[in-house]
Amino acid sequence: MNPYLTVTLIAILSLVILANVTGTDWRNAPRDSAQIAPLPEVEPQAVVQIYAARAINWRGWFAVHTWVATKEKNAKTYTVYHVMGWQLRRTGESRMIKTDIPDRFWFGAKPTLVDSLIGEKAESAIPKIKAAADSYGYPNAYRVWPGPNSNSFTAHIIREVPELGVELPAHAIGKDWIGKGDFFARSESGTGYQFSLFGLLGMTVGKAEGIEINLLGLTFGVDFLRPALKLPLIGRLGMADAPVS
Repeated sequence: MNPYLTVTLIAILSLVILANVTGTDWRNAPRDSAQIAPLPEVEPQAVVQIYAARAINWRGWFAVHTWVATKEKNAKTYTVYHVMGWQLRRTGESRMIKTDIPDRFWFGAKPTLVDSLIGEKAESAIPKIKAAADSYGYPNAYRVWPGPNSNSFTAHIIREVPELGVELPAHAIGKDWIGKGDFFARSESGTGYQFSLFGLLGMTVGKAEGIEINLLGLTFGVDFLRPALKLPLIGRLGMADAPVS
């Protein structure tokens, strides 16, 4: 792609993003269901879903907030797994796990579905998701940039659950925070490897991820399997992402 065309597209899309995330009072923004998740009374099988939505206020210019929702087989409700800064200030713990609407608008921002499992695969993943949430190394910490934050938490769960063979979008700032002083790890999808210097500088190479370069928490990359560019502020330009079997 012509570099000038690429810059122009980024500028246009950035203006669209700014128009969508500014001028909204988050306290009065909608928090109802986006009607993406299967209704428990309709879908008796186990369900696991990962969501991303533009963050609140100015943070939404740059990044998305991500979370995990699960429903056990024959359950009537979903359990939602989040990490949030204000939860830390209110309770002393950033991690929130509770029964909730799985696909809520994130204070006015409509969520998008990153990954979805239904049936036996979801049933197998749910205990591992619970264990991964319990083993998260930063339940008493939160930092918008470069992490650990909500995306660091979701990325940790993905790394610990083989059934979730997908990676978070490029504008999920904090996803590259490996933590605990580690500089090398398996990639989120489990199909490659990652180097990260405290989420500020790094590189990921994997079958699912393609090649990603992290500069000061901003991700630039190319997905070769499902051709697409991965860009800061925007996320993904090209074919839709999907798990690698």
